[in-house]
Amino acid sequence: MLKSFRNFLRKKLLFVIFIGFALGILVTIYSNKAIEATSTPESCEMCHVHPHVTDSWKLSVHHETRVGIHIGCVECHLPPKGQGFLKEKIKASSRDLYGFIFKDSADFNWEAKSTLEQAQHFVYKESCVNCHQNLFPLTLNKEGQEAHLYYSQNEEELRCINCHLNVGHFDPNAKHAKNVEFGDAGNESAEKYKEAAKVNAHEDYTETIPGTTVAFNMKAIPGGSFKMGSPEGEQLRKPDEGPQKTVNVSPFFMAEVEVSWDNYLAFYSATAAEGRTTDTEGARTEADVDAISGPTPPYGQPDQNWGLGNRPAITMSYHSAETYCKWLSQVTGKTYRLPTEAEWEYAARGGTETPFFFEGNPKDFGEKGLFGKLFGKSSDEAGKFIIYDKNSGLKTSEPEAVEANPYGLKNMMGNAAEYCLDWYAENAYEKLQDGANDPKGPVSGTERVVRGGSFKSEIGEVRSAARSFTESKAWMKTDPQMPKSIWWLSDCNYISFRVVCEYDENTGKN
Repeated sequence: MLKSFRNFLRKKLLFVIFIGFALGILVTIYSNKAIEATSTPESCEMCHVHPHVTDSWKLSVHHETRVGIHIGCVECHLPPKGQGFLKEKIKASSRDLYGFIFKDSADFNWEAKSTLEQAQHFVYKESCVNCHQNLFPLTLNKEGQEAHLYYSQNEEELRCINCHLNVGHFDPNAKHAKNVEFGDAGNESAEKYKEAAKVNAHEDYTETIPGTTVAFNMKAIPGGSFKMGSPEGEQLRKPDEGPQKTVNVSPFFMAEVEVSWDNYLAFYSATAAEGRTTDTEGARTEADVDAISGPTPPYGQPDQNWGLGNRPAITMSYHSAETYCKWLSQVTGKTYRLPTEAEWEYAARGGTETPFFFEGNPKDFGEKGLFGKLFGKSSDEAGKFIIYDKNSGLKTSEPEAVEANPYGLKNMMGNAAEYCLDWYAENAYEKLQDGANDPKGPVSGTERVVRGGSFKSEIGEVRSAARSFTESKAWMKTDPQMPKSIWWLSDCNYISFRVVCEYDENTGKN
């Protein structure tokens, strides 16, 4: 009896195991079928209501490869199978489904989502190298070999899309080569200025650059004393902003806005190192009286295809900004240069001692968490004066987008960060003498001071006292040229500069 019961249980157990095994096989088969069915481009298109995602993909080199293979969405936007594919697919599917149901695709900033900052979260390097296992094929040109060699030596820091951002979605405006035509489109028919502005007193003036059609406004900044840095209790303050010191600043002139593309291209056209008139031996002719060598053609499109004109000139190196100031001084007969850190903060504050030159504290505008969203001030309030991450759309804006500070200066905070003359030191204020006259920072260093924040900055980074610095290595890590450019930055699209003019014997000072 007991033996028969045991046989019955054994058969039952075997039957249950068989049914479970069969169900497991069926679940596995149909789960794989479901995964495959939801991994096709057609499936992705159901949720991604992107204005041109399919069209740009079909125009790209990844749609119709040289060997006739179509590269679909998941081959780039998910890691390879066995390397976190299922986990990332569940996350991506949940995120996309939520967006499809609860969000309006018309509100998405698709242009911003196509930038490197956004794309790096949705494109996997593992997927790139899974297909492109040989980085040095016989068909690769010399420039490509040098770039891939550099990549192989810096794999931990670089992604494939640092250089190949548009291979999956074709962008007709993207340029991945030396841009020898950059700056050619000028208004040659407009009448050019014959002389620079005459300045006879410490008053606002409009500079006119001889031989060009370019003019820009300079504001007379009165001399005075102010507390440099931020008090210990200021919201979102960082240690390098103190201790506060009272310093004295002499009168000077400062540009109303950052150097625009119109301004910079006047310099580029006059001094560009390639394309200048030379004699038969390659030496400069007498026509090259400026004696200043300017930038070589950039790699790609420095304005990021956001537009030239009045937008701030971006992506140039500190050396390029310094050279521009030397050229501007030479052609106008005045003393132009970058502002010292003290001059910059003094001008940015416009006589105020608060975090901003307008009313409010950083956390009023930050909208951090539910409490901030319900009770904080609208970001539009700060957006009247600042182009930062809340209102920029992740690109620069023209000066008309904001109101000026008390000294008549626009975009001192936000839009594009600005080079200063000083070397950066975290403890610079500790060594600064209280009551110092026109301080110029440390006598040496490795990086320069950057002020003002940018269109990428959070609210705490666009306070009057906020400090930053250049990042020489990081800003050039994907420059594919050997040697790297001394004029253009390959990995920083948010830096610009603003000129000051000294109030001296060339500008009406007795």
